[in-house]
Amino acid sequence: MDDFVSESDSDYTSYWRDWFISSRGNEYFCEIDEDYLTDRFNLTGLNTEVQYYQYALDLVTDVFDLDCDDEMRETIEKSARHLYGLVHARYIVTTRGLAKMLEKYKKADFGKCPRVNCHSHPLLPMGLSDIPNLKPVKLYCARCEDIYNPKSSRHAAIDGAYFGTSFHNILFQVYPTLIPAKSTERYIPRVYGFKVHAAAALVRWQNNRRDDMRRRLRKMEVESGFKEGDDIIEGDDDEEEEEEEVPEELEATPAVGGFAPGEMGSVA
Repeated sequence: MDDFVSESDSDYTSYWRDWFISSRGNEYFCEIDEDYLTDRFNLTGLNTEVQYYQYALDLVTDVFDLDCDDEMRETIEKSARHLYGLVHARYIVTTRGLAKMLEKYKKADFGKCPRVNCHSHPLLPMGLSDIPNLKPVKLYCARCEDIYNPKSSRHAAIDGAYFGTSFHNILFQVYPTLIPAKSTERYIPRVYGFKVHAAAALVRWQNNRRDDMRRRLRKMEVESGFKEGDDIIEGDDDEEEEEEEVPEELEATPAVGGFAPGEMGSVA
């Protein structure tokens, strides 16, 4: 920012979008096409959301020529960043915007999933609200279908509304081949090499429930999203499926240090 303040007004305005995209902390944003910014239909309603809307738009579109003091310039600059973010949320769900974000996604510009069993799967930015100034941006992993906080404090300060709640879902709707296979790899708690009894019983129960679900989906010819190699034992389709109860081991029992009496070190 200081570099641009020291330049002339023409230099400052001519490179505003280039400066914004290249600034540290703005790596999640893609460049919005000028044609999109100059189409007033795409900006409908934003004049009530942004202070000094017209001046901010002029700055973003490189036609700003107002002679003002530094304090006023800083206020307009703040409004311009906010305006760009709001327009960005609309732009990235267009065909052109999705293509630009797809390129960044393929290069893992948004980071990689910290979950070990996701094997560094690339992340996508998303918002938890479409209303500005409510929730910061989060990162979504399509493999584990969970969300994470950005590592950098600069990125963590970005408003989630600048990406919206729908972008990541629309991307996978438009590019279904990008949807990764779901992994069944799970961490199994062990004590000196032995599975912790209660945790192992819970894992068995959850796996049985998952296999029942996959069996029903396969019967209905619905794609489950799991890897092809994760085969399940096919049961008799004519048999009536009974509701499986939670194992007695998982019912509430007095515990010491997180383990029920007699469970520590037992083999599942």
